[in-house]
Amino acid sequence: MKNVLQRLLLVVLLTALGGVAAQADELVVYSGRKDTFIKPVIEQFTAETGIKVVLHSAKSTALLNKLRIEADRTVADLYISNDAGNLQTGSKLGLFQPVSTEIAKVIPANLRAGDNTWLGLSARARVLVVNKNAKDIDFIKSVFDLADPRLKDRLAITHSSNESFIAGVTVYMLSEGKEKTTAWLQGMKTNADNKLFSKHSKIVKAVADGKKDVGLVNHYYLYRHLAKYPDAPVRILMPDQGEKGMGVAWNVAGIAMSKYTKKKAMAEKLISFLVSKTGQTTFAGANREYPVREGVSAAAEIPPAGNYHVADVPMSALGTHRIETLDLLDAVGMP
Repeated sequence: MKNVLQRLLLVVLLTALGGVAAQADELVVYSGRKDTFIKPVIEQFTAETGIKVVLHSAKSTALLNKLRIEADRTVADLYISNDAGNLQTGSKLGLFQPVSTEIAKVIPANLRAGDNTWLGLSARARVLVVNKNAKDIDFIKSVFDLADPRLKDRLAITHSSNESFIAGVTVYMLSEGKEKTTAWLQGMKTNADNKLFSKHSKIVKAVADGKKDVGLVNHYYLYRHLAKYPDAPVRILMPDQGEKGMGVAWNVAGIAMSKYTKKKAMAEKLISFLVSKTGQTTFAGANREYPVREGVSAAAEIPPAGNYHVADVPMSALGTHRIETLDLLDAVGMP
């Protein structure tokens, strides 16, 4: 628990303290997404409505702590996170207010908060990227196979403070139990030999360059790499698809409305646009994630969502079990 508090304190210290000016006719969004992926749809919203949007971008966890510290002094009208765990944690802290049922109902119940205090905007899958020339990897059917000693020094993973890594571990812990997940983490720690990656994009590059044979990443990083290097010797491996397999872990990026916003009508207008068919289509094209609204197609190059099994864990659980996951990572000493 001590290490958990140290992590949170570090995040607070790293949070930018600068304020953001807010005008009466514009919205301020604390955004944990890269501008590259959120700006196209925001600009489309402004063009259609005339409502200006100021993006204050930083890490999702840092921005959540900023919201918590600022409380009713915040200028943020909305919060966007690349991780459902942060969104649910914000709901638990009472930082958000529910959006109307009319807006929320277009998002499936397992991809939003039970009380509609946050909604998923796009989904990602935790998959394996494999070098096509790698030897002796046919035994890999599950993420839990990444702990196999045969992958010593051949495995690429991020550090354990990565939000997608934490969310994935939560899904595996809830699906397969704490004991099995602990042993898996210990095995991966040995296989990675403390040589971890700061970004998923670097993992895909290392696998494509033949420096590693297999990596654990979010699916879209593979397709972004292939868009730049179509002949790269990499392929996707969907784990845990057997008859009794738990399925692929999902996570969502999502949005929440600040409890303290004085522009609720404008804020809901932006949320409504982001979950509309137009907004979801723009999202899918910009980031190669899965649209969360049914009836909107994902990018043609990624595996269709209905063609593989997804772990049966609601996204809200990524927040309600977050501290339990962090304690597990600390107990293992996961770097």
